Order: sequence, then C-alpha cells, then structure tokens
Amino acid sequence: MSSTTSRDEEEKDTFKILVATDIHLGYLEKDACRGNDTFVTFDEILKLAQDNEVDFILLGGDLFHENKPSRKTIYTCLELLRKYCMGDRPIQFEILSDQSVNFGFSKFPWVNYQDENLNISIPVFSIHGNHDDPTGADGLCALDILTCAGLINHFGRSPSIEKIEISPILLQKGNSKIALYGLGSVPDERLYRMFVNKQVTMLRPKEDEDRWFNMFVIHQNRSKHGATNYIPEQFLDDFIDLVIWGHEHECKISPTRNEQQLFYVSQPGSSVVTSLSPGETARKHVGLLHIKDKKMKMQKIPLQTVRPFYLEDLVLADNSNLFLPDNPKVTHVIQDFCMEKVEMMLDNAERQRLGNPKQPEKPLIRLRVDYSGGFEPFSMVRFSQKYMDRVANPKDII
Repeated sequence: MSSTTSRDEEEKDTFKILVATDIHLGYLEKDACRGNDTFVTFDEILKLAQDNEVDFILLGGDLFHENKPSRKTIYTCLELLRKYCMGDRPIQFEILSDQSVNFGFSKFPWVNYQDENLNISIPVFSIHGNHDDPTGADGLCALDILTCAGLINHFGRSPSIEKIEISPILLQKGNSKIALYGLGSVPDERLYRMFVNKQVTMLRPKEDEDRWFNMFVIHQNRSKHGATNYIPEQFLDDFIDLVIWGHEHECKISPTRNEQQLFYVSQPGSSVVTSLSPGETARKHVGLLHIKDKKMKMQKIPLQTVRPFYLEDLVLADNSNLFLPDNPKVTHVIQDFCMEKVEMMLDNAERQRLGNPKQPEKPLIRLRVDYSGGFEPFSMVRFSQKYMDRVANPKDII
C-alpha cells in the first residue's frame, strides 16, 4: 500500500477540529484604533479552518462581547461565517444522536449541514458564554440569531435551573466516535452548588461505551476567585477524555493532564486582549485538534493578526538609588524613567512584529507603577499625550 493510500485511509478515521474560544466580537468596536481588531482575528480563525480543511469548528463561548451585539457586529459575524463556512465541500462525519434532544430549544432542531435549504461546508458548534448568554422572557441570545440563520449550531443549553442533564452530540467519522458534551455558562456559585448536590448529570452512550472519545466544552471560572466562585476540575466526571475550557483568557491550549480525574484540559484562551493584565500577555493561539479512536493530538496555531501587548511592573521603592522621595524634582525623574521604560517596550514591540500586513501596527503597552514609599504620581494626561500616535491605549499606559 502506498503512503498516500495509507494516509487517506487514516484521514477517513480522523476528526480534524479547529478549537477556539472567547472571540469577543464587537469589543471596543467604537474605538477608532482598536474597533476592528476582533473582526480581523475572527476572519483569520475562519480562514485557518478553511485552509486546514477541518471537519468542524468548536467554540467555547463568548463569541460576542456584548449580550445585545450591535448591528455592525451581527452583520460582520454573519458575513464572515457565510464567506468561510458555506460551500460545496462535503461533510465527512455523521451525527448518531437524537438531534431533537441536542438542539431541542431551536425551531430548527437539527444540525445545519443536514438542512436541505443550506449548503454548509464547515459546521460550527458553539456553547454560549457569560457575555452572550440567553436573557429575557424568551430566553434568547445572539447565538440563537446565528442558529436561526443556519450558520451556527448552538448546543449546551440547559432548560432547567434545578437540575442539569447533559446529553452528548454523538459524532462518527469512519471508525472514530466522539461524544461531544457542552454546558453554556451558568453563574459559578450556582453551578458549584449544583455539582455538590449531585444535580449535574452527564448521560453516556448506551452502545460501545468504551469506544467513544468523550469531550466536554465548558465556560466557567477555572481559577479560584472565592470559596465557591469557580468550578474545581475534580467536579467533572472521570470518564471524560478532554475538557475544552472557555472563559479564562490566558492561552494554555496544550492539553494538561489532571492526575486525579485522569482527563486532559485544554484552555484555548481568548483571541483578543480585553484586559491589560498579565494573563493576556501570553501569545494567542487556536488549536487544530486531531482525534482518531481514543487518541488525540492538539496542534497549536499562533494567531498572526492579534494586536501585540506588552506589560511590565515598576516598583519605585526598589530603585531608591534613582528616586529619593525628598528630592523636589523626583516626580520629573520618575516620569523620565517611565518614558525610558515605555520606549524600550515600544522598541521590543517593533522588533517582534510578525510582518503580517493585517497585524495592527500600534501595540498595547502597560507599565504598572507602584508608588508606595512616599512617591507622588505624575500627570497621566501629559504623559499619555506623548504616545497618542504610537500606542493603541495612550490613556491607560500607566
């Protein structure tokens, strides 16, 4: 058998999935400098899915930044999904589960690529996040608009707030089978309580239980923000093989093993910087997930169009040889020193530019200054004016 034939045979049994989360479409859309950042990167993500000929795209929540996205945001999202996810390329996997259960809250309770009125080349499956969760008397969210338009398959909604029963979408490609579980964002403290009270159940396939690759998509606090304001990994069932964890923005996309539950956790992180904090400085990626039988491989793909972000800390008290609090000109000295630091960060940003014409030119710069020890802050307004044309966030550099 030739190597090409064996590779084709292997591809027949291998799911190829593009994994991303927290895209936050529409974030700062009215900002003259940063307004298009989320749309440019979403375009890149969808193009990566098309270029890599994935079977489907899996999103972990917060596709939108606002609960009621603007007309421009909805329009651009629809435009990009239509551009990249519709076409004649045949779908290579089938759905074996009862779709009226998986998508029962929709008026169209079936996967979009099986709709005879639509021509879908890349199906998109998404749970909702805390930013774009269902609200109001009708319990609708922005993802439901995309579902109604036939461009996304919104799953992982729980009809009850007293108990949660998660029924998987069962997918098969060749001999490989995936049980895809999803749970859209729930207030952390409520969900914590429900796990403790055994009110969360994950249903398993009745047939060939051990042959399924079990994948769970969740959008909750992973790091501890309080006694019950997060979801400990040990709350999740140990039959799971891989957890895709949305909501946390730091990119930790390479799967890490939980030694207690013996599953792996992948935290893709956001594709846009929404807070000038240390967790956002890590390089942004999406994942190309290969699944064959019970084996998986996550390939990290660095995003090329994300606005660069550089952050440094400056503790004035640690530089007592430079700054003497009783020096009448100490504030000017501190300001000059901060300017030197910012210039160094800008030089670093210029050196590390990726050369992609779609990558924004002006970086995000943050210098966190600790004034404790008797130091007085200098004028932020005058300082920021010096960088209006060079930095994307001049008003909050310091």
